[in-house]
Amino acid sequence: MPDLLIELFSEEIPARMQARAREDLKRLVTEGLVQAGLTYAGAGAFSTPRRLTLTVEDLTAHSPTTREERKGPRLDAPEKALEGFLRSTGLTRDQLDARDDKKGQVWFATITQPGRPAAQIVAEVLEAAIRTFPWPKSMRWGAGSLRWVRPLHSILCILSDEAGAEIVPLTVDGIAAANTTRGHRFMAPDAFPVTGFEDYATKLRRARVMLDAEERASEIRAQAENLAFARGWQIVPDEALLAEVAGLVEWPVPLMGVIEDRFLALPPEVLQTSMKEHQKFFSARNPRTGRIEGFVTVANIETPDDGATILAGNQRVLAARLSDAAFFWENDLREAKSGMTAWAEGLTSVTFHNKLGSQADRIARIAALAREIAPLVGADPDQSERAARLAKLDLRSAMVGEFPELQGTMGRYYALEAGEPEAIADAARDHYAPLGPSDAVLTAPVSVAVALADKIDTLTGFWAIDEKPTGSKDPFALRRAALGVIRLVLENRLELPLVQYAEPTEAGGIQGTKGRLGLLSRAYMRILQEALATKIRARSETLEEALARIEQPRPGPVLISGNREGLVADLLSFLHDRLKVHLRDQGIRHDIIDAVLAQEGNDDLVQVVNRATALNAMLQTEDGKDLTQGLKRAGNILAQAEEKDGVEYSFGADIKFAETDEERALFAALDGAEPAIRHAMASEDFPSAMSAIAALRSPIDAFFEAVQVNTDSQILRRNRLNLLSRIRDAGRQIADFTRIEG
Repeated sequence: MPDLLIELFSEEIPARMQARAREDLKRLVTEGLVQAGLTYAGAGAFSTPRRLTLTVEDLTAHSPTTREERKGPRLDAPEKALEGFLRSTGLTRDQLDARDDKKGQVWFATITQPGRPAAQIVAEVLEAAIRTFPWPKSMRWGAGSLRWVRPLHSILCILSDEAGAEIVPLTVDGIAAANTTRGHRFMAPDAFPVTGFEDYATKLRRARVMLDAEERASEIRAQAENLAFARGWQIVPDEALLAEVAGLVEWPVPLMGVIEDRFLALPPEVLQTSMKEHQKFFSARNPRTGRIEGFVTVANIETPDDGATILAGNQRVLAARLSDAAFFWENDLREAKSGMTAWAEGLTSVTFHNKLGSQADRIARIAALAREIAPLVGADPDQSERAARLAKLDLRSAMVGEFPELQGTMGRYYALEAGEPEAIADAARDHYAPLGPSDAVLTAPVSVAVALADKIDTLTGFWAIDEKPTGSKDPFALRRAALGVIRLVLENRLELPLVQYAEPTEAGGIQGTKGRLGLLSRAYMRILQEALATKIRARSETLEEALARIEQPRPGPVLISGNREGLVADLLSFLHDRLKVHLRDQGIRHDIIDAVLAQEGNDDLVQVVNRATALNAMLQTEDGKDLTQGLKRAGNILAQAEEKDGVEYSFGADIKFAETDEERALFAALDGAEPAIRHAMASEDFPSAMSAIAALRSPIDAFFEAVQVNTDSQILRRNRLNLLSRIRDAGRQIADFTRIEG
């Protein structure tokens, strides 16, 4: 069985496209071979800046001969039907067989597809792969019609076995397949023949080409760390940069350089970002000083002077880049020390969104909301408001204008230069976090308050103007903002109702859901008030007139879409969807989450998670599984009876009508469990609530085994249905058990 070797040799392929291109080449070719009837033992794909390579091991030499029987029209069918059948099979009438069928005699065709040699199939599959290759960007060159990421120079395509290597006959846009390749562009540019993958990889290495991207990355890491160790430094880890640089060189030669003393006062993030973005340098930190004092650049060639000329040129370019950064830094520091008022004024002319106002408008909303959130997270309200007002001012700085990825990071430096406390400066740096699922979650109270206010304002704002995520599209990163809110709330254990606050009444009771507005509602109302103010100024309306028109919009363009209750409920549902994804990753089933979310208080995410975790633990036990079936059975019987009778059975169960010991035992069990469940839920002791309801398992099972609910006696039937309603209500205190599957 032969092995297949393919190499597509071109001008430099962008590093960011190489990993995907390797997988696409492997997928297109192997799937095409299998569809054509060939099998193989294994395949591997490789890439360098100038080549994509695929090796396929133990490919079958021929595709098998296949026979297919196809049923056609009846013998007495119209001639047109028979002609169409013949065209579809490629046969003639005399090649058909007439056979008996349950509806009479029918034409049958036997189509034989002879096997084909692997070389013929490979040629077809590879040409199709080249012509349809899914590059993110591609180009045409010369007079040809072929599109490739960069001009394609040659195609190596051979089948090799014990007898030798065979060139697959293939020509694509004038490029004929051969058995030759080339080494390093400068150190070994001549063509040489190969006879198989092992020969190919060995000769490439002699020609100064490392074929495997992972090997190049490992070599760069090892040599860079050795160079840094020799100076007593450490390389700042950067896996993304490492993968990119491994895609820029075929023969990596790391070189160590030193940053000039005049630039060492720049923040380390500025040095690292400037070197990474502009020159693809790795940063080297001095652990004794904590500063970035050196760099590693990776050349693609060995030189007689051991890279001295290359390093000197890189030093000159770096000095120019860092001179620009130093200029930005000095100018920004002067503005920071003067209070950053010019930056604050400048944000009034920066539009955040044409329906949500300027960045200054947004900052005002976030600052007000951060002040309200602060006491709920243990933060100082004045510091939280101040931090929110400063957090985005660095967007007007020259440094962030040059390096947008440093927003927040530079804000901390500027806040400290302005004399602000560290808590405020840290909040300016951290308020964007967490940006991804692997980011650490903030714990500093002021930072948490500002980060929550920022994300909640973003979510409510875009919901208010009906700019929600759709399908895979999320241009404003609202899913990320929602997950950020969820992680901040859960990992800091913040019991923050998002829609309504319940607060004590004068009598000491609880108002239920008719309390103060929750965070989502209050954030939305701030946007609403801003919209009202705009409309009042524009149209000289009264507050009542504008509020009525916005809360109950008429046809035509409006700033705020829908009423507050519906909008906030929809946004809460979106947060619940993100919460489901978050909890599923932690092993909690979606139906358990749905059962808990169906209850009141589902806007307190910490309570939702605590309930779901406790319920999930209970359902892992046999008692929990059996109890769930009993609760669901009670609910189903009740639902059927209530639909049939047109009434709700929700009160009136009386033990004096109990006829069996099992009924009386269930009454007694409920009398003990109901207050225990209520007390545990009120004190948020969810494991105790689960233990209390689990105690009902045996009485419920015994009741259903011994008692007929729908008896002929209407008095007994009503009493037993009302008893089932007590079971249902006991379960509803914890979750909607009807939503639990199985």
